[in-house]
Amino acid sequence: MVKSASDLIIFDMDGVLVDVRESYRSAILVTVEHFTGKQITKDLVQDYKNQGGWNNDWMLSRKIAADLGTQLEYDVVVDYFQKVFFGPTPEEGLMWRERWIANEGVLEKLNRRFRFSIFTGRTKEEARITLDRFVPNMNFLPLIGADEVKNGKPAPDGLELIQRQIPDVEYFYIGDTIDDARSASVAGVPFIGISHPGGLQSETTTKLLWDEGAIAVLDDINQLENFLCQ
Repeated sequence: MVKSASDLIIFDMDGVLVDVRESYRSAILVTVEHFTGKQITKDLVQDYKNQGGWNNDWMLSRKIAADLGTQLEYDVVVDYFQKVFFGPTPEEGLMWRERWIANEGVLEKLNRRFRFSIFTGRTKEEARITLDRFVPNMNFLPLIGADEVKNGKPAPDGLELIQRQIPDVEYFYIGDTIDDARSASVAGVPFIGISHPGGLQSETTTKLLWDEGAIAVLDDINQLENFLCQ
């Protein structure tokens, strides 16, 4: 399946390029507990993610709080979540606990045959901060954040925007949630799922990604070269 250098890999970020279990996922737990006084688990968060429609972690935090009996204004949730995420200092912000998933040299090898782009549920600013931290010399163009589209995932807006900016090439979208898969399906972009074996509900997630039309479900992006370049 060797492709030409003009073809485009579009990455989701969270759970694909970056391990966010101790950043975004933890920020949901902290936010919900702050407003409700109740502790929830990452397994519960995964339950919601696997339902689809909860790509936006601010909306998800608000939804879980509501399901626990606490109604909140959206902006109030966003404000507190962001304070927890960024922290008063880098040492205290959950964002700085993130881990880059790709092994050394993996993306560089792929980049010899593919161009890279990103469509993420993060804001563009948050995406740029993390990319500058881990891969400052690698280009992901265009980089489309949630704040640049009218409708977030599972809507296809971000993928369609990338298709308009870079037309007439072959695309692949790499994601780890049902919303990623559904976004790719509507946009007509082949979808490659990431299953996180050994992680929360990985078997359930794997089945959901296959059911949503994935052309492959890989353990992580370190297997991507073998699949796309075989």
